[in-house]
Amino acid sequence: MHLNLQLFIHQHGYAGVFFILLLEMIGIPFPAETTLTLSGFEWTQGVFRLAPLLLVATAGNALGSIIAYWLGRLLGRPVIVRFGKYVGITSERLNQADTTFQKYETTVVLFSKFIAGIRVMVPYLAGINRMSFGLFTLYTTISAMVWATAFIILGKYLGMEWIRYHQMLNHYIVPGLIVVVVLMIAWQILRVRSKRQ
Repeated sequence: MHLNLQLFIHQHGYAGVFFILLLEMIGIPFPAETTLTLSGFEWTQGVFRLAPLLLVATAGNALGSIIAYWLGRLLGRPVIVRFGKYVGITSERLNQADTTFQKYETTVVLFSKFIAGIRVMVPYLAGINRMSFGLFTLYTTISAMVWATAFIILGKYLGMEWIRYHQMLNHYIVPGLIVVVVLMIAWQILRVRSKRQ
């Protein structure tokens, strides 16, 4: 998604942070970690104050998670799979995440915020599996607070260098992985040929 986050945050302030984090949890691919990291940097520049920033970040993520929970609970798995493909929630990914979720329900809700792809699916899974709404809300709010705090503090200490580094990684990681895979395949082919000879 091509979005000038710094400009967006300057224009919309706390509300912008809130809505990016809320919409990301419903499945719209906004760059949540980058938003938090940049918000941490902007906090050091006087754009934000820490307490309200933590409050809106936690509330945005938690509310988005609660909406996703109820979508999963009320609509059920077939509807989520049918429409989830438009936001990256496929049946295969849901199956993989569901197996782990059923075994470690509480742990998954508490720690999934730190894993981008899983973070979005867990609230849907919690709703589909009819996890206690009270427990889900408690754990997802605690997790959202810890996650938001970690990335805001990271933004404070790493500043704009982190944003540039993160964007560079996103830009080059896929081509880099393709090169690595091609080299590994070529090496494997050469090894098989040398064995045959």
